[in-house]
Amino acid sequence: MRVISRIDDFLGPLHEGIWEITIPKSSVTEPLGPGWERSLLNIPSPGTLASYRKGHYHIHEKQTAFSVHLDRYDPKTHPFLHLVDDAPLLLMIADTFTALVASARKSAEIKTGLLLKEQKRTWQILIMVGFALFLVATWIILNPLLTFGGILRIMVPLLIMVLGIIISRKGISPDFTGIVSRGSMFIGVSVFLMGIVSFYLPLDIFVQIVLLVLSFWAFGSAWMSFSQVARGKDSVPEGFYRRLMTGIFSLLLALLILLIPDAMVALLMEIFGILVLLLGIVLCAGGWRLRVKMNTEARE
Repeated sequence: MRVISRIDDFLGPLHEGIWEITIPKSSVTEPLGPGWERSLLNIPSPGTLASYRKGHYHIHEKQTAFSVHLDRYDPKTHPFLHLVDDAPLLLMIADTFTALVASARKSAEIKTGLLLKEQKRTWQILIMVGFALFLVATWIILNPLLTFGGILRIMVPLLIMVLGIIISRKGISPDFTGIVSRGSMFIGVSVFLMGIVSFYLPLDIFVQIVLLVLSFWAFGSAWMSFSQVARGKDSVPEGFYRRLMTGIFSLLLALLILLIPDAMVALLMEIFGILVLLLGIVLCAGGWRLRVKMNTEARE
Protein backbone atom coordinates (compact mmCIF):
# COMPACT_ATOMS: atom_id res chain seq x y z
CA MET A 1 0.00 0.00 0.00
CA ARG A 2 1.39 3.36 -1.06
CA VAL A 3 2.02 5.80 1.78
CA ILE A 4 0.90 9.35 0.98
CA SER A 5 2.86 12.19 2.55
CA ARG A 6 2.40 15.91 2.09
CA ILE A 7 4.47 18.85 3.22
CA ASP A 8 1.71 19.75 5.67
CA ASP A 9 2.31 16.46 7.47
CA PHE A 10 5.82 17.57 8.50
CA LEU A 11 5.04 21.04 9.88
CA GLY A 12 4.36 20.07 13.50
CA PRO A 13 7.85 20.91 14.86
CA LEU A 14 7.41 24.54 13.78
CA HIS A 15 4.82 24.89 16.53
CA GLU A 16 7.14 23.36 19.11
CA GLY A 17 9.86 26.01 19.10
CA ILE A 18 11.78 24.89 15.99
CA TRP A 19 12.65 27.86 13.77
CA GLU A 20 13.07 26.02 10.47
CA ILE A 21 12.70 22.46 9.25
CA THR A 22 14.15 20.75 6.20
CA ILE A 23 12.03 18.18 4.39
CA PRO A 24 13.79 15.99 1.79
CA LYS A 25 11.87 15.92 -1.47
CA SER A 26 12.12 12.14 -1.43
CA SER A 27 9.90 12.16 1.68
CA VAL A 28 7.08 14.04 -0.03
CA THR A 29 4.84 12.05 -2.35
CA GLU A 30 2.19 14.67 -3.10
CA PRO A 31 2.45 18.17 -4.61
CA LEU A 32 1.59 21.25 -2.61
CA GLY A 33 -2.03 21.10 -1.53
CA PRO A 34 -4.75 23.76 -1.54
CA GLY A 35 -3.86 27.06 0.06
CA TRP A 36 -0.22 27.14 -1.01
CA GLU A 37 0.61 30.02 -3.34
CA ARG A 38 3.83 30.87 -5.10
CA SER A 39 5.51 33.92 -3.59
CA LEU A 40 7.27 36.18 -6.07
CA LEU A 41 8.70 38.72 -3.61
CA ASN A 42 11.09 37.25 -1.07
CA ILE A 43 14.40 37.90 0.60
CA PRO A 44 16.95 36.19 -1.69
CA SER A 45 18.22 32.92 -0.27
CA PRO A 46 21.14 30.88 -1.66
CA GLY A 47 20.01 27.76 -3.48
CA THR A 48 16.32 28.66 -3.49
CA LEU A 49 14.48 27.65 -6.68
CA ALA A 50 11.04 28.95 -5.69
CA SER A 51 9.12 30.15 -2.65
CA TYR A 52 5.59 29.34 -1.54
CA ARG A 53 3.37 30.68 1.22
CA LYS A 54 0.33 29.49 3.11
CA GLY A 55 -0.67 31.85 5.87
CA HIS A 56 2.31 32.07 8.22
CA TYR A 57 4.12 29.14 6.56
CA HIS A 58 6.91 30.00 4.13
CA ILE A 59 8.59 27.36 1.96
CA HIS A 60 11.93 27.70 0.18
CA GLU A 61 12.14 25.01 -2.46
CA LYS A 62 15.70 23.86 -3.08
CA GLN A 63 17.26 21.25 -5.32
CA THR A 64 16.68 18.25 -3.07
CA ALA A 65 14.62 19.55 -0.16
CA PHE A 66 12.03 22.00 1.12
CA SER A 67 13.02 24.42 3.89
CA VAL A 68 10.01 25.66 5.84
CA HIS A 69 9.75 28.29 8.54
CA LEU A 70 6.99 30.27 10.23
CA ASP A 71 6.68 33.98 9.60
CA ARG A 72 5.24 35.84 12.55
CA TYR A 73 2.95 37.85 10.28
CA ASP A 74 1.11 36.77 7.16
CA PRO A 75 2.13 39.22 4.39
CA LYS A 76 -1.36 39.02 2.93
CA THR A 77 -3.15 40.23 6.03
CA HIS A 78 -0.39 42.27 7.71
CA PRO A 79 2.02 43.40 4.97
CA PHE A 80 3.62 46.20 6.99
CA LEU A 81 4.15 44.11 10.11
CA HIS A 82 5.56 41.33 7.96
CA LEU A 83 7.98 43.78 6.36
CA VAL A 84 9.35 45.23 9.60
CA ASP A 85 9.39 41.97 11.57
CA ASP A 86 10.08 39.16 9.10
CA ALA A 87 11.98 41.15 6.47
CA PRO A 88 14.17 43.84 8.10
CA LEU A 89 16.02 46.11 5.68
CA LEU A 90 19.42 44.98 6.94
CA LEU A 91 18.47 41.33 6.54
CA MET A 92 17.33 41.92 2.97
CA ILE A 93 20.64 43.59 2.09
CA ALA A 94 22.73 40.91 3.80
CA ASP A 95 20.83 37.96 2.31
CA THR A 96 20.84 39.49 -1.17
CA PHE A 97 24.61 39.92 -0.93
CA THR A 98 25.04 36.33 0.31
CA ALA A 99 22.82 34.91 -2.42
CA LEU A 100 24.68 36.74 -5.18
CA VAL A 101 28.08 35.70 -3.85
CA ALA A 102 26.89 32.09 -3.62
CA SER A 103 25.58 32.26 -7.19
CA ALA A 104 28.87 33.68 -8.43
CA ARG A 105 30.81 30.85 -6.81
CA LYS A 106 28.42 28.09 -7.79
CA SER A 107 29.34 25.79 -10.60
CA ALA A 108 26.02 25.50 -12.38
CA GLU A 109 25.03 22.41 -14.29
CA ILE A 110 24.08 23.57 -17.77
CA LYS A 111 22.47 21.43 -20.44
CA THR A 112 24.73 22.74 -23.14
CA GLY A 113 23.27 20.80 -26.03
CA LEU A 114 19.80 22.15 -25.43
CA LEU A 115 21.00 25.74 -25.11
CA LEU A 116 23.23 25.43 -28.15
CA LYS A 117 20.30 24.21 -30.22
CA GLU A 118 17.87 26.86 -29.04
CA GLN A 119 20.20 29.85 -28.92
CA LYS A 120 23.78 29.62 -30.06
CA ARG A 121 24.74 32.98 -28.66
CA THR A 122 23.33 32.54 -25.19
CA TRP A 123 26.74 32.85 -23.57
CA GLN A 124 27.41 36.06 -25.51
CA ILE A 125 24.15 37.58 -24.32
CA LEU A 126 24.92 36.65 -20.72
CA ILE A 127 28.35 38.22 -20.90
CA MET A 128 27.08 41.36 -22.64
CA VAL A 129 24.30 41.85 -20.09
CA GLY A 130 26.75 41.15 -17.28
CA PHE A 131 29.19 43.70 -18.67
CA ALA A 132 26.37 46.24 -19.05
CA LEU A 133 25.45 45.70 -15.40
CA PHE A 134 29.10 46.17 -14.51
CA LEU A 135 29.05 49.58 -16.21
CA VAL A 136 25.78 50.51 -14.50
CA ALA A 137 27.21 49.44 -11.14
CA THR A 138 30.31 51.55 -11.73
CA TRP A 139 28.15 54.59 -12.47
CA ILE A 140 26.05 54.02 -9.34
CA ILE A 141 29.09 53.62 -7.10
CA LEU A 142 30.78 56.74 -8.51
CA ASN A 143 27.59 58.85 -8.55
CA PRO A 144 25.39 57.55 -5.71
CA LEU A 145 23.41 60.73 -4.98
CA LEU A 146 22.84 61.55 -8.64
CA THR A 147 21.63 58.00 -9.26
CA PHE A 148 19.33 58.14 -6.25
CA GLY A 149 17.76 61.34 -7.52
CA GLY A 150 17.30 59.91 -10.99
CA ILE A 151 15.65 56.76 -9.67
CA LEU A 152 13.25 58.75 -7.52
CA ARG A 153 12.41 61.14 -10.33
CA ILE A 154 11.33 58.26 -12.58
CA MET A 155 10.43 55.29 -10.40
CA VAL A 156 8.25 56.91 -7.74
CA PRO A 157 5.78 58.51 -10.19
CA LEU A 158 5.64 55.28 -12.19
CA LEU A 159 4.94 53.22 -9.07
CA ILE A 160 2.15 55.62 -8.09
CA MET A 161 0.64 55.28 -11.56
CA VAL A 162 0.86 51.48 -11.43
CA LEU A 163 -0.83 51.53 -8.03
CA GLY A 164 -3.61 53.63 -9.51
CA ILE A 165 -4.09 51.11 -12.31
CA ILE A 166 -4.24 48.22 -9.82
CA ILE A 167 -6.85 50.01 -7.70
CA SER A 168 -8.88 50.92 -10.77
CA ARG A 169 -8.80 47.32 -11.97
CA LYS A 170 -10.54 46.24 -8.77
CA GLY A 171 -13.45 48.47 -9.72
CA ILE A 172 -13.96 46.74 -13.07
CA SER A 173 -15.67 43.39 -13.56
CA PRO A 174 -13.41 40.42 -14.41
CA ASP A 175 -14.65 40.35 -18.01
CA PHE A 176 -14.23 44.14 -18.38
CA THR A 177 -17.92 44.58 -19.20
CA GLY A 178 -18.81 47.03 -16.46
CA ILE A 179 -17.90 48.92 -13.32
CA VAL A 180 -18.48 47.01 -10.08
CA SER A 181 -17.09 49.65 -7.71
CA ARG A 182 -17.29 53.33 -8.52
CA GLY A 183 -15.30 54.08 -5.38
CA SER A 184 -12.34 51.96 -6.50
CA MET A 185 -12.50 53.48 -9.94
CA PHE A 186 -12.50 57.02 -8.54
CA ILE A 187 -9.63 56.33 -6.13
CA GLY A 188 -7.64 54.48 -8.79
CA VAL A 189 -8.00 57.23 -11.37
CA SER A 190 -7.14 59.84 -8.73
CA VAL A 191 -3.99 57.96 -7.72
CA PHE A 192 -3.02 57.55 -11.37
CA LEU A 193 -3.39 61.30 -11.94
CA MET A 194 -1.34 61.93 -8.80
CA GLY A 195 1.40 59.84 -10.36
CA ILE A 196 1.35 62.02 -13.46
CA VAL A 197 1.44 65.20 -11.36
CA SER A 198 4.29 63.83 -9.24
CA PHE A 199 6.59 63.93 -12.27
CA TYR A 200 6.61 67.70 -11.80
CA LEU A 201 7.03 67.85 -8.02
CA PRO A 202 10.35 68.96 -6.46
CA LEU A 203 12.84 66.15 -5.98
CA ASP A 204 13.38 67.11 -2.32
CA ILE A 205 9.87 65.95 -1.48
CA PHE A 206 10.55 62.47 -2.85
CA VAL A 207 13.88 62.26 -1.05
CA GLN A 208 12.32 63.16 2.29
CA ILE A 209 9.50 60.66 1.82
CA VAL A 210 11.87 57.82 0.95
CA LEU A 211 14.18 58.61 3.87
CA LEU A 212 11.23 58.69 6.26
CA VAL A 213 10.00 55.34 4.94
CA LEU A 214 13.45 53.76 5.30
CA SER A 215 13.96 55.12 8.80
CA PHE A 216 10.46 54.07 9.87
CA TRP A 217 11.11 50.61 8.41
CA ALA A 218 14.37 50.32 10.34
CA PHE A 219 12.83 51.67 13.57
CA GLY A 220 9.95 49.22 13.22
CA SER A 221 12.35 46.31 12.73
CA ALA A 222 14.35 47.40 15.78
CA TRP A 223 11.21 47.64 17.91
CA MET A 224 9.99 44.21 16.82
CA SER A 225 13.40 42.66 17.44
CA PHE A 226 13.77 44.14 20.92
CA SER A 227 10.21 43.13 21.77
CA GLN A 228 10.99 39.52 20.90
CA VAL A 229 14.32 39.52 22.72
CA ALA A 230 12.73 40.98 25.86
CA ARG A 231 10.53 37.88 26.15
CA GLY A 232 13.54 35.60 26.52
CA LYS A 233 15.38 33.07 24.41
CA ASP A 234 12.41 30.72 24.17
CA SER A 235 10.50 33.40 22.26
CA VAL A 236 13.19 33.72 19.59
CA PRO A 237 13.53 30.33 17.85
CA GLU A 238 15.52 31.82 14.96
CA GLY A 239 18.33 32.79 17.33
CA PHE A 240 18.39 35.11 20.34
CA TYR A 241 21.65 36.88 19.54
CA ARG A 242 20.90 37.05 15.83
CA ARG A 243 17.65 38.82 16.62
CA LEU A 244 19.33 41.08 19.16
CA MET A 245 21.99 42.17 16.68
CA THR A 246 19.32 42.75 14.03
CA GLY A 247 17.56 45.09 16.45
CA ILE A 248 20.73 46.97 17.39
CA PHE A 249 21.88 47.51 13.82
CA SER A 250 18.36 48.38 12.63
CA LEU A 251 18.13 51.05 15.33
CA LEU A 252 21.57 52.35 14.39
CA LEU A 253 20.59 52.47 10.72
CA ALA A 254 17.39 54.39 11.50
CA LEU A 255 19.25 56.95 13.60
CA LEU A 256 21.95 57.44 10.98
CA ILE A 257 19.35 57.97 8.25
CA LEU A 258 17.80 60.76 10.32
CA LEU A 259 21.07 62.32 11.50
CA ILE A 260 23.21 62.12 8.35
CA PRO A 261 20.73 61.48 5.52
CA ASP A 262 23.05 62.43 2.63
CA ALA A 263 25.83 60.14 3.81
CA MET A 264 23.41 57.25 4.39
CA VAL A 265 21.78 57.70 0.99
CA ALA A 266 25.23 57.59 -0.60
CA LEU A 267 26.12 54.48 1.42
CA LEU A 268 22.89 52.66 0.57
CA MET A 269 23.27 53.49 -3.12
CA GLU A 270 26.87 52.28 -3.08
CA ILE A 271 25.66 49.02 -1.52
CA PHE A 272 23.04 48.83 -4.25
CA GLY A 273 25.79 49.39 -6.81
CA ILE A 274 27.82 46.55 -5.32
CA LEU A 275 24.80 44.24 -5.56
CA VAL A 276 24.34 45.19 -9.21
CA LEU A 277 28.05 44.54 -9.75
CA LEU A 278 27.75 41.10 -8.19
CA LEU A 279 24.77 40.32 -10.41
CA GLY A 280 26.85 41.31 -13.43
CA ILE A 281 29.64 39.00 -12.27
CA VAL A 282 27.14 36.16 -11.86
CA LEU A 283 25.90 36.60 -15.43
CA CYS A 284 29.39 36.92 -16.89
CA ALA A 285 30.56 33.84 -14.99
CA GLY A 286 27.51 31.89 -16.16
CA GLY A 287 28.09 32.96 -19.76
CA TRP A 288 31.76 32.00 -19.62
CA ARG A 289 30.99 28.58 -18.13
CA LEU A 290 28.40 28.04 -20.84
CA ARG A 291 30.91 28.96 -23.54
CA VAL A 292 33.46 26.53 -22.14
CA LYS A 293 30.88 23.74 -21.96
CA MET A 294 29.69 24.45 -25.50
CA ASN A 295 33.23 24.29 -26.86
CA THR A 296 33.91 21.09 -24.92
CA GLU A 297 30.76 19.44 -26.25
CA ALA A 298 31.47 20.59 -29.80
CA ARG A 299 34.86 18.85 -29.72
CA GLU A 300 33.39 15.58 -28.45
